[in-house]
Amino acid sequence: MEITSLVSIIVLSVVSTLVVSRVFNPYHSVVKKLIKDSFKSVNEHQYDEVLKGISDKEFEHVFAGDNSLGGARHDKESFKRWLKRVGTVLPELNIDIQDIEIIGMPNNALVIARWVATCNLLNGDPYVNKGAHFITLRWGKVVKINVYEDTQTVTHGLGVQFEAGIKEAKAPKIES
Repeated sequence: MEITSLVSIIVLSVVSTLVVSRVFNPYHSVVKKLIKDSFKSVNEHQYDEVLKGISDKEFEHVFAGDNSLGGARHDKESFKRWLKRVGTVLPELNIDIQDIEIIGMPNNALVIARWVATCNLLNGDPYVNKGAHFITLRWGKVVKINVYEDTQTVTHGLGVQFEAGIKEAKAPKIES
């Protein structure tokens, strides 16, 4: 056996092991890019781009907290209104992805995206909130998003924005 054949077999074996062990999974790599792109679109207020990744058949978005961003939405239209509200009440919000983990394959995948959200509130105070999205994907489309963050930080930030003149910061929840 030639040395190049032996090296080829070893390389193929290592690559196969990495794919099977999730160190390198092509599907997971694609999903990570899609998730990062979606958060970038939220940061840039490009909500129609975000909606392209949402299922038309079934959808649930739950944001914890008893404030104008809290509640549950079950359709794209109300989710788009919610995204626009986020852009209105926290116009400079930047969500920085810290880590993305993916479990599963195309028919049913769970994505856990940990992040830090920051901006300056209208009174000059910094807004910093850490949290995570638990996102369920089926065949490349988002069917469920559960957002977990410090709800007291959100409510406080919305109160500051309301006092500074953004009345929608205290509007009723958008639910469907």
